[in-house]
Amino acid sequence: MLIKKPKASDVASSEITPQSVYMRRREFLQSAAMAGAAVALGPYTIGNAHAGAKLPNVAKTKWTQESLGEGDKLTPYEDVTSYNNFYEFGTSKSDPKKKAGTLKTKPWTVVVDGHVEKPGRYDLDDLISPHQLQDRVYRFRCVEAWSMVIPWVGIPLADIIKRLGPTGDAKYVAFETLVDPEQMPGQGFATLKWPYREGLRMDEAMNPLALMSVGLYGEQLPNQNGAPIRLVVPWKYRFKSIKSIVRISFTDKMPPTSWNMSAAREYGFYSNVNPQVSHPRWSQAKERRLGGARNVFGFIAKQPTLMFNGYSDEVASMYQGMDLARNF
Repeated sequence: MLIKKPKASDVASSEITPQSVYMRRREFLQSAAMAGAAVALGPYTIGNAHAGAKLPNVAKTKWTQESLGEGDKLTPYEDVTSYNNFYEFGTSKSDPKKKAGTLKTKPWTVVVDGHVEKPGRYDLDDLISPHQLQDRVYRFRCVEAWSMVIPWVGIPLADIIKRLGPTGDAKYVAFETLVDPEQMPGQGFATLKWPYREGLRMDEAMNPLALMSVGLYGEQLPNQNGAPIRLVVPWKYRFKSIKSIVRISFTDKMPPTSWNMSAAREYGFYSNVNPQVSHPRWSQAKERRLGGARNVFGFIAKQPTLMFNGYSDEVASMYQGMDLARNF
């Protein structure tokens, strides 16, 4: 069910909660819970939190830093939040942190359409409840041969898809980023064909690894990292993990994707991390881990890139029989 969230200006003064009642709000919430009121309507919501706010009740999962191995140390928070590709704010990796303060992430709605039983415009808190959040540490690999290890917070994309109810005609899930040049000054330039678009095959979207993220390092996503909601697909190159999502569409045809539209020879629809297939302008066989150890010359040392970014056990079966050099 879609819930229309009233503006503060719509509230009559007679309806404002007295201070004495507000100060006893915990008592009230406990009583309401005992009476069978919806627990999900607690005081914390994703949509009204600010960047850097701690996210509550985040459940631990099997995807931990320890599960990755000794060589996969967490990338420092400063690197994760200051070295970003987000062309909506500029083409330099330092642009997003400098310029993303113009993005207004609340209120935020996401349109759901296409071959789905529950289309509509959803408030962010109708898609993601703070009571469902999970902590997941993933390797993250850029096509430009740098990588990170990031502790994300979010919920499985599959959980959202199940609730929305795609029909049998839905073969792909497509995503779009917000278009607003006033908030996203990089969109004033024809660097890409806006809006930024991405998509997954339905089985990819339903894979347990695919995550809709609202945070990292236990905190609300910073604007430069795709606030307030972004996709994280750890076995694919980073540009597949679309940021600041405002539309989710279920389609029967492979959707257009931004980098494939811009340079089809270099960026395919699948964009799986594959060290055996070189980018037309550079090898993908090795990578540099941001924040990693440096060699005697002061450069971050290179390390071998893993097939599917190290997630072969979870995802390789989806591509059995496919020519991964052709379907890159």
